[in-house]
Amino acid sequence: MSFIVHQLGIQSYEKVWRDMQQFTQTRTPETPDEIWLVEHFPVYTLGLNGKREHLLNTGDIPVVQTDRGGQVTYHGKGQAIVYILFDLKRLKLNSQQIVTVLENAMIQTLADYHIHADARADARGVYVENKKIGSIGLRIKQNGCYHGLSLNNDMDLTPFDFINPCGYSNLKMTQLADFDVKVETAELAQQIASKITQELA
Repeated sequence: MSFIVHQLGIQSYEKVWRDMQQFTQTRTPETPDEIWLVEHFPVYTLGLNGKREHLLNTGDIPVVQTDRGGQVTYHGKGQAIVYILFDLKRLKLNSQQIVTVLENAMIQTLADYHIHADARADARGVYVENKKIGSIGLRIKQNGCYHGLSLNNDMDLTPFDFINPCGYSNLKMTQLADFDVKVETAELAQQIASKITQELA
């Protein structure tokens, strides 16, 4: 199974989101699957089921109502984002299975840095010492999926204080930098992508 990987650098959320929609709408059964690696300028995103009551005090940071699953989260520089543009039917995966693949990719990447992380069935994502370090949100349409995961690397976590992350009022966030890990965000995203492709090989 081969995947085309694109390193997009730092981009606005809305542009990449629209590009993912366009890719998914125009893909054919022969279109190769792609993985997009990106960082975003500061933005809050509200999922399809997102409740605005979880936006507490967003200040000057824009809020985008998007079409992924899940509640509200924050994206900013220093966060590794991996978007998967996959044909799930061709990969023979359902929605739960692809979420597990993404969780495992983050857990294995963190293990490479000697950080022990877990997934939780009751609140999808990846956690270290009961703090959330990795989030997942997907959109599945016509057998194609897009959006993906974000893993906190070395960023200002303060904006998470002004929302209920993923809809949980007492959820604390953490990142690799809190464990004295120094890695370029683009390199971290590449490592996660490699774990995803290995798991699906």
